[in-house]
Amino acid sequence: MSNSPTLPPAHRLKIAMVEPEIPQNVGNIARLCAVAGAQLHLVRPLGFVLSDRHMRRAGMDYLEKMPPIVHDDLPQFKNILAGGRYWLCTARSGTAMWHVKFSPDDWLIFGKETQGLARDWLDHEPLRVVTIPMIPGARCLNVSSAAAIVLYEALRQIHPAAPPPLHL
Repeated sequence: MSNSPTLPPAHRLKIAMVEPEIPQNVGNIARLCAVAGAQLHLVRPLGFVLSDRHMRRAGMDYLEKMPPIVHDDLPQFKNILAGGRYWLCTARSGTAMWHVKFSPDDWLIFGKETQGLARDWLDHEPLRVVTIPMIPGARCLNVSSAAAIVLYEALRQIHPAAPPPLHL
């Protein structure tokens, strides 16, 4: 029997990766989504095949339990987002994630590892751009680390009745 706190299954957060290039990152984020109860979406083109052994190794058996939903291209994916709440996550600029009020149906959208999200998308929707604050001069985090940080900040806001902190 575990004493680990668990998350209530009431949220429907979604993480989307636009044109991901590195299978290990997708596997890590798939695993993250599975343990946090979020849904993973991938937007083509992908820089690997979905059966890639590195992705499967990083995602473990979670990929079978919660397979990612794949979208053919960015225009198709943007049609799905229409009318929904979404946040464009980037290291470039934006509102600090803790100043954003996340909701249970939100989309957390991340770009490809080498370039992030397209600058024109970020510029067109500046009120939806979110960033993780970093020290001056820092470039960026790995996308799977960034996804974990933003997802768990959203979960912290959505489920504020977390267990009290441990006192050692």
